[in-house]
Amino acid sequence: MTVTDTQLAMAGEALAEVLVRKGLTVATAESCTGGWVAKVLTDRAGSSAYLMAGLVTYSNDAKRSVLGVPDETLEQHGAVSEPVVRHMVRGAIQVANVDVAVAISGIAGPGGGTEQKPVGTVWFAWGAAAGGAEARVQCFEGDRDQVRRQAVLYVLEGVTGFLEGL
Repeated sequence: MTVTDTQLAMAGEALAEVLVRKGLTVATAESCTGGWVAKVLTDRAGSSAYLMAGLVTYSNDAKRSVLGVPDETLEQHGAVSEPVVRHMVRGAIQVANVDVAVAISGIAGPGGGTEQKPVGTVWFAWGAAAGGAEARVQCFEGDRDQVRRQAVLYVLEGVTGFLEGL
């Protein structure tokens, strides 16, 4: 699936509108997307009203030191896993002191995939400081750019739906 800049902008605008309407603040904890979710959210003027931090924690060391992901979790499950993205969300909420956080960790390619976690595998989580969280996994097709674009769109739409339900 090809995701366009227009699709990303529209999804970012939809999330921004929900955040503003509900008076919520957000932080992103991104690995394979390298800050792209935060970039989309800051494309809108006035984004400092809702986006408090965009944390790019690409390495395991950064996931540990910045977000507090336990060594045991990384060793046992790997960076691309549900337990890690759930920890990333909790860490981002604490570090940035926000209402909501999103986390992404995946294998965008072209290398790095395994039989259990092929290229295109991306884990997502989003959650609220007040409670409630979701984690999901997707396996996207395409080259590195396509995988990353699909991941950004997926998380923007996913957290928008989650927030609408709060």
